[in-house]
This record gives sequence, structure tokens and C-alpha cells, in this order.
Amino acid sequence: MSIWTDRHVTVVVSGGIASYKALTVIRLLMHEGAQVRVALTAHATEFITPLTFQTLTQQPVVTDEFTMTDPEHVVHVALADWTDVMLIVPATANLIAKMATGLADDAATTTILATTAPKYVVPAMNSHMFANPATTRNLGQLVSDGMTVLDPATGMLAEGYVGHGRLPEPPEIVAWLTSQLLAHETGLPLHGQRVLVTAGGTREMLDPVRYISNRSSGKMGYAIARVAREMGAKVTLISAQTALPRPEGITYIQVTTAAEMLSEVEQAFPTTDMLIMAAAVSDYRPAEMAAQKIKKQPNDHGLTLQLTETTDILKKLAGQKQAQFVIGFAAETQQLLSNATHKLTAKNLDLLVANDVSAPGVGFNGDTNQVTLLSQHHAAVTTELLSKEAIAQIVLETAIAQGAVGKA
Repeated sequence: MSIWTDRHVTVVVSGGIASYKALTVIRLLMHEGAQVRVALTAHATEFITPLTFQTLTQQPVVTDEFTMTDPEHVVHVALADWTDVMLIVPATANLIAKMATGLADDAATTTILATTAPKYVVPAMNSHMFANPATTRNLGQLVSDGMTVLDPATGMLAEGYVGHGRLPEPPEIVAWLTSQLLAHETGLPLHGQRVLVTAGGTREMLDPVRYISNRSSGKMGYAIARVAREMGAKVTLISAQTALPRPEGITYIQVTTAAEMLSEVEQAFPTTDMLIMAAAVSDYRPAEMAAQKIKKQPNDHGLTLQLTETTDILKKLAGQKQAQFVIGFAAETQQLLSNATHKLTAKNLDLLVANDVSAPGVGFNGDTNQVTLLSQHHAAVTTELLSKEAIAQIVLETAIAQGAVGKA
């Protein structure tokens, strides 16, 4: 379940060229399960009509504090009381100045002043306006008053030149806002835990254009990283090559080879509470990489490659663990339980997630998976065929139930 599920979010939109981006922010929040209502300043209605926001949210839009659609409730107070989280996006210099002085002269500013919910401010304006001492002073006042402010991006402005004051892209805004909420939700099951996840299939170069790899898409590891973050963890994702978008709100490290992954995992492991090795790490690499592209020779009867084993990252780290909870994955095509049980014991793992990648809908590239969870002191559990997000939830909940939290 997303941290946004059924959360009441009021989005206050002020009048700037970036106002249209608020629509995408709202759509992303609604996709995460939030209930969204909107208040517009008069200037905002010059850029986007209230009907656009009303159609998107399926909720009435507040633009005029004197419009009494419900005589029993004052419009701005009712909206303020309904609000769990308030997001001001974009926040123009004018609106920021009003908030800093407590001015409430329209529906938007009266709603801001009336709500006791946490307020998150996303400024957007010309770079000179943003750098003006008055704006700096006003933003400082908002922070002193308990509001949280996102620093604007540097990029092309409406005026046609690059400057600091551009509104960040909507996914960045939602990721930042999500991180802010997660940091304050101390009741989440993985709150404060440092979770290290690996994902994707490593590549071992044969020559400058060819490599040895596998069919891993990285989807399972990425799902675990996302779900762990939603459960309150501070997540580091070490990813080999994938076609997946980089997840927001997560420390992301890109690698290519097994050796590079080993180096990054070893560096992060000492400060990790839980290691989840979902990556498909190459078992072998060429003994030597050819300096030039290997050419096909006339009357060639084949090519012999000399391979050497790579370091078993999971076994090495599990052998070094102090209080860390270590989870491994086993992708098998035969004798699933016997092979997985041997791996669990031989590598000294706390939990092993095994799957038969030859089965339909299971394993590489797909959006579903079916796994068997094995551990040293608990009975094996086999899941149904589920989405990889649902499998990730089960894996993490099982780890928690088996003492992962508080172990380190």
C-alpha cells in the first residue's frame, strides 16, 4: 500500500508559466492513491481554467472565498480542515511573500493560513526574482514557520535563458514529497532501516562490442527497492544494465560487471541493515578481454572461449555479516527445492527466494513471479503467481517476521 493511499492532499496553484505542471503532479499523486482537491489563485486562472482541475480531480475547485456552495461550511475552512498534506505548486514570488507575512486576501491564501496540515512549497520564478533578497528572506521565514521548501531547478526559463528558478519536473516533485512524508512516518515497518538491493544482469566483456550476460530485466530487484522505500527504509539500489527507469527517492548506483558490483556492495555493506541480492550476477567472465573485435576467420571451425569464475558476491558478504540480514535469490530450471536448500546453507543466508524460471509467467522479463521462501529455522512457503510488487511485499514482510528489523 502506498503512503499516499486515501491521503487528503490540497494542491494550491498560483499564477506562473509553470502552472500547467501542477496537472501532472496531481495526476501522479492520484495514481499513488491520494485524494486531491485544488485551490487556485486568481492569477492561476489566467493560465489554466478551474474546469481543467475539476475534470482531473472530480472535485470542486476553490477559487472564490465568497462562493458559498454549502451554507453550513465556510469554503476555505472546510478545505483546510479536510487537508492532510498541502502542496503549493508552483509558488510564485508573490504568493511566497503573502505566505511569509500571513496575508490572506483570497481563497488560496485563506486556505493556506487556515490549515494546520504540513505545508510543502515548490517555488518557480525568474532566476533574478528568486535571487532577490526579499524572496530569500521570505523563503527563510516560511522555513522558520515550519514549512518545507524544495529548491527549484536550474534550466531554461520562459524568458529564453538558463537560470535557477525553473520548476522541477513533476516526478521529482512527487518523489521529494514522498520522501518527506516517509521520513516522518515513524510507524512504518522499515522506518530507519538501511536496505541495500542489487538488481539487473551483469555484463562481462569478450571484446569491445560483445559480452556475456543473462536475461535478467531487473524488475524484481527494482520492485523490492520501491516497496522497501514505501515501507520506510533508506534504500540503496546497485543496478546492472536494465531498460528500467531510475527509481525516484532511492540512492542509485550503476554498474556493469560483476567486479564493479562486488566493489560497490562491499563498500555499502558495513552500514547496511538488510542486503537483498536480487541481481543476476555472471558466474563466469572471459579470462582475457580481446583488445579488438573478434573477427570471423575463413574456414573457422568454431571459437573457444576461456572463462574464469567471478567472485560469489552473496557468499562472500554473507560470510562477513555481523548483524546484517542477508537475502539471496536462486533462479533454477530444475530441482528447485534441493538446489535452493543447498544454496541457503552453503552461503549462510538468512532467507532465500527461489523460483523456477522455466515455468510460465515466472522469472525473467515478466511482470509476475512465483517464489518459494526458504530459511534456516522456518518452514518453506510457496506463493501464488503474483505481481513482482506483491512478491516484494511478501519477501520484506517475511524478513521482518523473521527478525530482520532490530537485528542490526
